[in-house]
Amino acid sequence: MGRPLRTGLVVERYACRGGVEGIAYQVSRHLAEAGEDVHVVCRVDETPGPTAGNPGPKVHALGGPSGWQPLRVLAFSRAAGTSAARLGLDVVLSFSRTRHQQVFRAGGGCHAAYMERAYPGAAGRLRRFSPRHAVLLAMERQIFADPGQTILCNSEMVAGEIAERHAVPRTRLRVLPNAVDLERFHPDRRGGPEPAALRARLGVDGSGPVWLLVGDGFRRKGVDTAIRALAHAPDREAHLWVVGGDDPTPYRRLAGEAGVADRVDFLGRRSDPETVYAAADALVLPTRYDAFANVCLEAAAAGLPVVTSGANGAAGFLGDAALVVASPEDAAGFGAALVRLGDPAERAAFGARARARAETAAWDRYVADLRGLLHEAAP
Repeated sequence: MGRPLRTGLVVERYACRGGVEGIAYQVSRHLAEAGEDVHVVCRVDETPGPTAGNPGPKVHALGGPSGWQPLRVLAFSRAAGTSAARLGLDVVLSFSRTRHQQVFRAGGGCHAAYMERAYPGAAGRLRRFSPRHAVLLAMERQIFADPGQTILCNSEMVAGEIAERHAVPRTRLRVLPNAVDLERFHPDRRGGPEPAALRARLGVDGSGPVWLLVGDGFRRKGVDTAIRALAHAPDREAHLWVVGGDDPTPYRRLAGEAGVADRVDFLGRRSDPETVYAAADALVLPTRYDAFANVCLEAAAAGLPVVTSGANGAAGFLGDAALVVASPEDAAGFGAALVRLGDPAERAAFGARARARAETAAWDRYVADLRGLLHEAAP
């Protein structure tokens, strides 16, 4: 593969948690371990720092505006470009919407497509003129119009959207699905004391199946559809757990109106997703838009069946290892999928297929493919 590259990874917030921050953190560590000279350019560093014997990447925290998003995005883009030039980097991979890099990872998908799916109708069209969305859309257009940038997509869905909406040639689009920690998320965790204690604490010890939904942004993730799906399904012993940091009040109200309030639990944010997956029986995610919902890959690695919408790029990766309902609004369709998974044999079969599919997304394979792309993209 040649000499190690002086590689820049750009991400506004560098942190070891979920979302784009967590993916950037993992990529930076794995690239450094593979021998690349990795420099992380960020606005703020929230990581614990290097450890003994494993210094990891070099982090350059630039600071800058932290409030109003349009100003923050524009300021960070300028600062990151200046920093990358000063550091003399061979190649730059950006995880944030910044203007100057050789590789842009469209981890959030195509923002124009997201706006249409998440906010349909006239109200959604008006949102495009808000400063926040106007800046993001303009930045996206500039990136996709730059022939010198390779666009890294995490799903075929996103690649198709970008090609269609922005006339980006397929030669500039690369698809590399997300990776997953196959040891942290493993079927062997099922039946352990922590999952059993969680089920007992929530009153489902020895009772019906638990359907799990994980993700912040309850409206976009389709919590309302999941609640209606629970009401559609005839199994009155089934429960829905919702993990995420949003205000559950309107969804508790909806659960009450649907007659399932006593079977819907909001767990807030959790620092132990591996325990929650091990305690549940399937993941249900009627998302209205996700470029590639990483929770689907984590659940699959944990051996859970996955039910998701056609608006999720992860659906294409999982293929027949998941149950896919075309529309995120189709509560009856999601309810029918839950009925099917009410059969333990069906759950076991889908869980085994999901794990087998997740095993093709190991970090070593991801990093090898990414290193090849970065070496190819280096000027």
